[in-house]
Amino acid sequence: MNPTAIEVRELTRKFGDFVAVDRVTFDVYQGEIFGYLGANGAGKSTTIRMLCGLLAPTSGRASVAGIDIDRRPEDIKRVIGYMSQKFSLYLDLSAEENLQFFGGTHGLHGRRLRDRIREVLAEVHLWEHRRTRSSELPGGWRQRLALAGAILHRPRIVFLDEPTAGVDPLSRRTFWSLVRRLAASGTTVLVTTHYMDEAEYCDRIGLMVEGRLSALDTPSALKETFVPGRLLDVRGVGTDAKNRLLELPGVLDVEPFGAGYHLRAPALEPGAVEQSLRERGWSDASVEVLEPSLEDVFLSVVGGAERGQPDGEVAR
Repeated sequence: MNPTAIEVRELTRKFGDFVAVDRVTFDVYQGEIFGYLGANGAGKSTTIRMLCGLLAPTSGRASVAGIDIDRRPEDIKRVIGYMSQKFSLYLDLSAEENLQFFGGTHGLHGRRLRDRIREVLAEVHLWEHRRTRSSELPGGWRQRLALAGAILHRPRIVFLDEPTAGVDPLSRRTFWSLVRRLAASGTTVLVTTHYMDEAEYCDRIGLMVEGRLSALDTPSALKETFVPGRLLDVRGVGTDAKNRLLELPGVLDVEPFGAGYHLRAPALEPGAVEQSLRERGWSDASVEVLEPSLEDVFLSVVGGAERGQPDGEVAR
C-alpha cells in the first residue's frame, strides 16, 4: 500500500448549531484518486476547505502531506493544488498570462516558470491556444486551464471540487484522462463530483450523507455491499408504484430511477417478475436485468440513512 497522503480523524465542523461535517474519518493514499461524493449540502466542500487550510475544524484532526491542518494551515498551501467548480482565473488574461501570474505567487520565475508553463499547457492540450484570452475559451478548455494552474507548482496533492460541473460529456472525458495521468505520475487527487459515471474512475469513494461519511470503499466493493444480488429495471408501471412493487414476493428493495424503478430481487427471474406485474394490471410492464451502478449505490446509501438504518461498513 502506498504511503498516506491525507489522514482525517473524527473531523468535525459546526456552524452554530448546524453540524456540516460530523466526525469524519478516512485516509487517502499517495497516487490515489479518491472520490468524495454526496448531494449538495452533504459536507464535501466544507471538508475540502478544512483540508486546504481555509477553514478551521471545530474538533478532530487531519494532516495533509504530513502537515497538521489546525497548527500549520499556511504551510499546506505550498504542497497542494486546488481547483474549484467556479472558474477562478482571470478572464481578461490569456492562458499563458494567467499561468505567469499564478506561477509568481508560488515562487516560480524566469526560465523555470516559462519551461513549466510550456510543459503544463502541453499536458492539458492548450499550448496552441496559450495566447487566447480565457474569456474566449470554451467551458471545457477553461477547466483544463484551471487544472494547469492547480498543478503548475508540482503539488503533491490536488483537490478538485466539482471540476466538470456544467461541462459537456466529451470535455469531461478529456478532463478525466488528464486526471488519471496525473495520478499515475504519483500525484494524489481528491475530487468531488455529482456525476456518478465519473466516480467510476476513482480508486476509492467516500459517500457523504448529511455531514457523515456513510460508506467508503472501491466502486466494485460498494456495489457488492449496497446492491447485492440481481438488480432489475422495471418500466411501464407508472410513477407511483413503489409501495405495490415492494409487496411482490422476493423483492428486497425498490428505488425510483428515471421513468421506472430498480428492483433488488436476488432470487427472481425477469420473466417471472414481468408476468407477475402483468397479472396485477400493468399490461405494458417490461423487466430487464441490470449491472449495478454507483447511482444505485448512492440511492441505497441515502435511502438507508433516511430510514435511520446504520451506516454501511466503512473500509479503511
